[in-house]
Amino acid sequence: MIALDTNVVVRLLVDDDPQQTRRARKLIETRTALVMPSVLLETEWVLRGAYDIGPAVIAASLRKLLGLANVALDNAQAVAQALDWFEAGLDFADALHLASAAAAEAFVTFDARLAKRARRITAREVEAL
Repeated sequence: MIALDTNVVVRLLVDDDPQQTRRARKLIETRTALVMPSVLLETEWVLRGAYDIGPAVIAASLRKLLGLANVALDNAQAVAQALDWFEAGLDFADALHLASAAAAEAFVTFDARLAKRARRITAREVEAL
């Protein structure tokens, strides 16, 4: 198994460099590729910031990539939950942090806006300090 860096994932999703995209596709067709949550976090940031892609397209693209036969995901349950919450209106980073903290009794933040939105979208206990 190999682990993919953000730049490989971005090439696969945006196909903006044909040579690199071809190499990345061949790689995930012939080897099992692990995608870490931190790579997904950075990928969302790049797609949103550098490519001006909206949340619905980002979520659909990530789900399609993560559904490929040779793509493995670290902490799949948290990522799936984070993508659901992202599509429901949470920032992806906040959603991933919140979903990754499932074992905690509460998620604590100074961000009152996040706490309010998270309480509305999730069943998690979110406390604003």
